[in-house]
Amino acid sequence: MRWHPIPALLTTAVLACVAFAPAMADTTGTDNQNQDTNSTGPVRLGNSPSSLRGPAAVDDMGRQSGSDDNFIEARLRNVPPVKAQAPSEFETYVSELAGIPIQRLGSDLMLPARGMTAVEANRQVPPDYVVGLGDEIQLTLWGSVDADLRLTVDRSGRIVIPRVGPVVVAGIRQADLNDLLTRRVGQVFKNFQLSATLGRLRSIRYYVTGFVARPGAYSVSSLATVMTGLAQAGGPSAAGSFRNIELRRNGQVVGHFDLYDLLVRGDKKGDLPLQADDVLHVGPVGPQIALIGSVNRPAVVELKGTETVNDAIAFVGGLSTVADTRRISIERLSDRNDRRVVELALPQDGTQRVSNGDVLRAFNGVTAMLPQAKQYKRIRVEGEVARPGDYVLPPTSTLLDAVQAAGGLTPQAYLFGTDLSRETVRKLQEVQYDRALRDLETDFTRNTSTQRVSGAEDAAALAQKQSGTTRLIERLRAVRPTGRVVLDLTDSSRDLPALPVEEGDRLYIPARPNTVGVFGSVFNGGSYLLKSGNSIEDIVKLAGGPTRGADAGSMFVLRANGSVVSARQSSSGWIGGNSLPSLAALPGDTVFVPEELNKTTFMQDAKDWTQILYQFGLGAAALKTIKN
Repeated sequence: MRWHPIPALLTTAVLACVAFAPAMADTTGTDNQNQDTNSTGPVRLGNSPSSLRGPAAVDDMGRQSGSDDNFIEARLRNVPPVKAQAPSEFETYVSELAGIPIQRLGSDLMLPARGMTAVEANRQVPPDYVVGLGDEIQLTLWGSVDADLRLTVDRSGRIVIPRVGPVVVAGIRQADLNDLLTRRVGQVFKNFQLSATLGRLRSIRYYVTGFVARPGAYSVSSLATVMTGLAQAGGPSAAGSFRNIELRRNGQVVGHFDLYDLLVRGDKKGDLPLQADDVLHVGPVGPQIALIGSVNRPAVVELKGTETVNDAIAFVGGLSTVADTRRISIERLSDRNDRRVVELALPQDGTQRVSNGDVLRAFNGVTAMLPQAKQYKRIRVEGEVARPGDYVLPPTSTLLDAVQAAGGLTPQAYLFGTDLSRETVRKLQEVQYDRALRDLETDFTRNTSTQRVSGAEDAAALAQKQSGTTRLIERLRAVRPTGRVVLDLTDSSRDLPALPVEEGDRLYIPARPNTVGVFGSVFNGGSYLLKSGNSIEDIVKLAGGPTRGADAGSMFVLRANGSVVSARQSSSGWIGGNSLPSLAALPGDTVFVPEELNKTTFMQDAKDWTQILYQFGLGAAALKTIKN
């Protein structure tokens, strides 16, 4: 048989190519300097999409990791937020004592579970983070080699870099990742720079057991810690402990977490990172006490060990600024049947131990008012004095002392018009004024409901009267008392009475006025210049006198010192038998002529008299019939 030369040549070429391929690979792996010298530009790695994540097996795992994250996010979106837990019996009892809602210390730190994975995934990766299976590494090279790769750690703990090969990165700290990859890539390439960061992180599954709001299995980012894992489960329940939380790993307790260390002291050392298949176990709640009253943060506090009164006060931020720091009361559970409350002296008794169910109450040191004889008075002096302003006077000071502290009176001072406003008087006036308005409203309502009408006109008039009464009551409610004290002064007084001052007093001394005001049912109300010897009647005449609808018998004068003189007092002889119009007008007087309220028209009077005569005629006719 003859052997054809063409098939023989083809066979030789194929064998030569097969033998040449390993040699090429070996040359590429060792002769890096020649490769850099002979190339016309930087070597580009991973030009195809498949090379960005390494081999197909690694890419499959990366897609699986992404799908797990999407599944977790979808699961969290369907989980309703944690509802507020019902208060325990002890919290309810303490809230009744305090008069405000009292919660356990630390209960407001528990965040809702919604979006917890997304929050953790956006955190900055710490340097001591340990790379694990499913983490994504973003690798960037520049210089002699150009690459931008996203590589996922496969199940063998490796990433595969094109033209470099596999690199084991599982178990490496994030801070050491750059050095490891630089050494490995440096075995193949020269004259390059490298940056390796972590991209999408793996998800881990952990378990929460014990006394929690929602025990079960949860999936979170690998950056999650004990605190975030506990918050995702809703935190300890009403029967769960904030201070006895265990982190269990592979059947062993590897950490204890006390929330008070983080909340009160800012100590985060117990907030350890979570790993896959960890178990968070929340124990039952320990002994509890309550702190109420003048503390910075009233709360129910959980005890641990042999903690004292001082420790409990420190848990709630100490006593408030206005608290009485010399004493505190304690109500013990063992003595609660007969409601015994013991007072402790601070700081001597601060080292006493507290026990389950105790209620500590701090007292307010400023709400209780001191006796007047011990109070320094802060008052304000205004008007016609040499130095108007605020002054602090000794406990036994009077109005005379207040004027002297302000530098004395000016020549224009008008003592008869002195206005002394006092806070205690204002509060008492408000109570009495509100009671008088309620009585007035009741009287108006009673009179309206018992009044009879004889026609449509009377009904319309009654409705209009009711509307006017309602508006009057509303306007009266808008006027509030000022707390003015009417001083016993005359127009010729030159000194103020020796009246003791009180905290918050306001003393206003006006200048001597030269006008008198006339208002109400007069033809031209206003202020008129006062002349020597003018009487009230002379001033009213300047305003045109009372109108036709005025009630002159109810006219009154408001004096500058706050006193009132009325025409009804004059007619009864209370002011010496002189009538009001003949009284001398004083500077600062205000004359008010009220409107007649019970006015009737001629037609209304005629109807009333007609009805009376009609009834009288019927009665006379009946008597005549009986006699016959």
